[in-house]
Amino acid sequence: MSGERKQIVIIGGGITGLAAAFYLERKIKKNGLPAEVTLVEASPRLGGKIQTVHKDGYIVEKGPDSFLERKQSAPQLVKDLGLGHLLVNNAIGQSYVLVNETLYPIPEGAVMGVPTKVAPFLTTGLFSLQGKLRAGMDLVLPASKPQDDQSLGEFFRRRVGGEVVENLIEPLLSGIYAGDIDRLSLMSTFPQFYQTEQKYRSLILGMKKSAGNKSKQAAPVKKQGQFQTLKTGLQTIVEELEKQLELTKIYKGTKAVGIERGQHYSFKLDNGIVLHADAAVITAPHKAIAAMFPDEDWLKGMREMVSTSVANVALGFPEEAVKMEHEGTGFVISRNSDFSITACTWTNKKWPHTTPEGKVLLRAYVGKAGDESVVEQSDNEMVRIVLEDLKRIMKIEGEPEMTCITRWNEAMPQYHVGHKERIKKVREGLQTSYPGIFVTGASFEGVGIPDCIDQGKQAVKDVLAHLFE
Repeated sequence: MSGERKQIVIIGGGITGLAAAFYLERKIKKNGLPAEVTLVEASPRLGGKIQTVHKDGYIVEKGPDSFLERKQSAPQLVKDLGLGHLLVNNAIGQSYVLVNETLYPIPEGAVMGVPTKVAPFLTTGLFSLQGKLRAGMDLVLPASKPQDDQSLGEFFRRRVGGEVVENLIEPLLSGIYAGDIDRLSLMSTFPQFYQTEQKYRSLILGMKKSAGNKSKQAAPVKKQGQFQTLKTGLQTIVEELEKQLELTKIYKGTKAVGIERGQHYSFKLDNGIVLHADAAVITAPHKAIAAMFPDEDWLKGMREMVSTSVANVALGFPEEAVKMEHEGTGFVISRNSDFSITACTWTNKKWPHTTPEGKVLLRAYVGKAGDESVVEQSDNEMVRIVLEDLKRIMKIEGEPEMTCITRWNEAMPQYHVGHKERIKKVREGLQTSYPGIFVTGASFEGVGIPDCIDQGKQAVKDVLAHLFE
């Protein structure tokens, strides 16, 4: 240990760990804190699921392709890194849902599938008359009795009925979490819907009121989308973070394999090095965290937590090879449809900067809870499966001139019912047995980029409060 300087270790160099290191350094510099930071990442590169490939003039995101602008931590981090000039919003276009081999426009005013405008909902061909009438029951049904948690499926079926859930809500929500909505926790994914129902009794009336309030407060409507990325790809954020981390010692391709308590904490790395720490932030996936604390009962919830495997297949074509009858930016697919793909983005329309002039870039997604075998197929087989599906939806001639396939094995942590309670137990157990060690990241409170950055920032507050207050 060097002098009286506090040693802080960050395990995991995905966006949560990198954001924690970046904002920790800022605090150390600004306040002249006697602290040193070490970051340990098991893979040979930083950034976790954020990865951009530049191939044949195309910009292909292997992981997330953007973040929500209104969740301010992500655009703020980009600006803090001096990259604000690279921010770009998505082009606005119609999104569709595919039901029974037909693409239907997602009705205007649907918030995550919940209708806030009557006319588009009544005139859509997405639902039968019975389905529409059942959804309208939400207007007269009482609010549910207060409860700690329930599944997304149970909640939405009770409010708007099975058909709206199957044909619209489920494809939209499970696309975000690659999960089974009958197991996913409402309170850990979309608690705002529960709060709206409790406050306004009717989900539709409540969402309509909220949407109305927002539009009153909003500035004149911008003719651009609500998502942002960087013109050069999201990996630019990771590269810039790595460049700007001046005080942080970084170990890549190095795994933390165990932790011991003593006067300080000792993290054993797989390269034989032992790191001493006065405090630590662990942002690794839940399985890796559980493996670091093999004997602790309070980690039971982490050990039982599951993840789904997903893949995405990016295909580039000459413009004349792809004929689309529909103008728009992409579509999701209802679960009861006979397709292997779950969604597709017409990337050249949504993010024009990613695609060379005269080309088309399609990005299809495969893999979901209960149907992950497609992720294990060979590259050629996966391209064949995806092309076969896409050709049922649009006219495609010939083979793609560019392909980029990304598999994410067990990469999507599933927030099943009771998730919040399990996380609480883990954190209480740590506080009692390992004070000064904080766990956070995609397995805990949100998988999106802004959620992870927020968690990294919170970890900085927790560590500094533990060491210096």
